[in-house]
Amino acid sequence: MRVMVVWCPDWPVVAALADEGLPTHLPAAVFSANIVQACNAGARAFGVRRGMRRRDAQSRCPELKVCAAVPDRDTRAFEPVLAAVEELRPGVAPLRPGLLALRAPGRFYGGEPAAAALLAERLVGLGVWDCRIGVADELFTAEQAARRAEPQDCHVIEPGESVPFLRGLPVEAIEDLPDGRDAVSLMRRLGLRTLADLADLRASDVRDRFGAQVAWVHRVVGGDGGVLLATRTPPPELACHVDFEPPLDSAETISFSVRQTADRFVAGLARQQLVCTEVRIAARCEGQTEPASSRVWLHPRWFSAADLVDRLHWQLQGAMRNGPSRAGEVRAPVDRVVLEPVTVVPDAVHADALWGNTDERVERGIARVQGMLGHEAVVRPVLQGGRSPAARQALVPWGERPAGLRPVGPPWPGSIPPPAPSRVLSTPWSAEVIGAAGRPVAVDERGAVTCAPERFRSDPGSGWQPVAAWAGPWPVEELWWEERPRRVARFQVVGVDGRAWLLTCDEGVWWTEAVYD
Repeated sequence: MRVMVVWCPDWPVVAALADEGLPTHLPAAVFSANIVQACNAGARAFGVRRGMRRRDAQSRCPELKVCAAVPDRDTRAFEPVLAAVEELRPGVAPLRPGLLALRAPGRFYGGEPAAAALLAERLVGLGVWDCRIGVADELFTAEQAARRAEPQDCHVIEPGESVPFLRGLPVEAIEDLPDGRDAVSLMRRLGLRTLADLADLRASDVRDRFGAQVAWVHRVVGGDGGVLLATRTPPPELACHVDFEPPLDSAETISFSVRQTADRFVAGLARQQLVCTEVRIAARCEGQTEPASSRVWLHPRWFSAADLVDRLHWQLQGAMRNGPSRAGEVRAPVDRVVLEPVTVVPDAVHADALWGNTDERVERGIARVQGMLGHEAVVRPVLQGGRSPAARQALVPWGERPAGLRPVGPPWPGSIPPPAPSRVLSTPWSAEVIGAAGRPVAVDERGAVTCAPERFRSDPGSGWQPVAAWAGPWPVEELWWEERPRRVARFQVVGVDGRAWLLTCDEGVWWTEAVYD
């Protein structure tokens, strides 16, 4: 079995630039803990190298684009490459983002160079301009061959020539192994320059001095220790579509005709033990290649077949309205409807709780109102991090997963202790707090109270009442970097009537912020 390796150099940098929509020729580097993990050719032209500190890299290239290391981003960006290769040859083994291996499909395409050329053409069509391919008897040798190929070219190691090829490589060829840089540094200090020098040592000495990874390379260079490909199973096709002949021009007729397709869509997910929480519904008009109406729908739990039919009906009702032509509207009969899952999760995540969940009729009613008023018109409150009760509230559209919220976990200095108030006022009320002899209560710059509160008034329309108990202050200094920072202190005050209030002293002015009912 021959092995083909496809290598896309500097993939973390390629993925980072593509994620931000920047050109690939821009000098850029990916950093982790202020150390260069990967850099592209534009950065290397200025002398930037892997393992270099950030300040040294920026001193050599001041216009260097600094990108954070995000492994999930690299993996997501590499998924289309894996899918494109699987179309030509199933059984792809992803080694890491930017590097994959497969069984060389030479005989089917008329030879290994011809198969490599076809594969490079497919990747260039995806926008991956720098792809290099190596073919050899064994995985490690094929990877080294790919690293010595030209862009969009293939380096083929003939059968039985792996060992001579590897013996001529410098020891820097193993830098990408775990702890490979330290091993290479030690080899050079010991006078080892090529893998042939390493192969001439005894196996026990190599294992004891350099560790298990270098010992494995020692066996491979000696003609042993080849690695079998751990290929992945291509992901199942979960999207479903239905074609109409002749095309249909009624939202009710289209929705009725899609019922069986919606059942098939949900059943296909169930066979994989999955449910869909985010789906894209697209309707294509007759004579067009792109969908005339496409929308992503979210569900607070998961989509059933009836939910999919409802969403399609609501989408088409809005897209088929009369009036001036606008983007996203259906102006011709529909000949295809596509149901494509955007987000799927294991069905166990949304299993019914012990005492049940939200009534399905309520969920459908809310989704119906949302379809009539707009996605942002129906929201639900979500807890997030913050110091004030109002700052801890966030409103998220119904059915949408919260994103970009402040984390609740980290400590928030100046936040009030539990229990949380039951009612947070959207507009704070003007309040007054006085101490002995009618002196106004205030908080100085050090967070100390000028006098103990004795009476308070929660809003201008209420009367004065004595303070039964109080706690605080919890001072917060906001915008401390400005010329005049804002100092706020919060108090929990209980009146003689038993009601509790959250009062705020903002630069000597009192406000009622929340109520403990």
